Amino acid sequence: MYNLLKGKKGIIFGALDSKSIAWHVAERCHEEGAEFTLSNTPVALRLGTLNELADKCGAEIIPADATSVEELENVFKRTMEKFGGKIDFVLHAIGMSMNIRKGRTYDNIDYGFYQKSLDISAWSFHKVLQVAYKLDAIKEWGSIVALSYIAGQRIFYKYCDMADAKALLESIARSFGYIYGRDRKVRINTISQSPVLTTAGSGVEGIDKLFDYADKTSPLGNATADDCANYCVAMFSDLTKRVTMQNLYNDGGFSSMGMSEQAMEVYSKGIDIQ
Repeated sequence: MYNLLKGKKGIIFGALDSKSIAWHVAERCHEEGAEFTLSNTPVALRLGTLNELADKCGAEIIPADATSVEELENVFKRTMEKFGGKIDFVLHAIGMSMNIRKGRTYDNIDYGFYQKSLDISAWSFHKVLQVAYKLDAIKEWGSIVALSYIAGQRIFYKYCDMADAKALLESIARSFGYIYGRDRKVRINTISQSPVLTTAGSGVEGIDKLFDYADKTSPLGNATADDCANYCVAMFSDLTKRVTMQNLYNDGGFSSMGMSEQAMEVYSKGIDIQ
């Protein structure tokens, strides 16, 4: 441990169970000396095991629907009361698509579901930022990070409307990053992570094959949840004080690849079989 976050306070949104990236981030932040509150929806709290993480990290759980401005205000106000003032970091690890869960394709999406996808997975980030900004909840040189995926820039089979949500999420980070950086010296970034077999991600049809493809294409292999947690710690620390408005790839090099030798070997075997 390096005590990179010693004395820092924050909020971590989105941890559900030990497979969640946010769960791993919370563990690493705790190991590096940070204190924080945890927040997820009441339904997620019933389905997951967040109490276990809270006990391990000495963190208070503040239930909230991240699409509700009022509930987000409560999370920030209670967190600031708990720590006696402004906080240093926020993690947004929130995403959901009913279109994907229902097996709908992009050319046959339900628009009600589509709106929910954008609200939960992207607009909620804007709401988090706007609430924090209006409450002046983040200290100067504070850091806010949201988790994204490369489908915001490239097409991935069956990722459906979540691709739009991730593109919007990254745009919000840039647009609000300018304002927050200019006015309060707060930095906002997104981390585009390799596929991870989280509880939510495992519900995406074909995720196991996508995981294997990305692993075979990436020269360093897929970045794990622990790798992402380490990256988040670095982004929350003072070592990255002037990194802002960036979409940062943590994917073993996948985002720079076209075709790897290993992936081509597998693909060629498939052609030979046909």
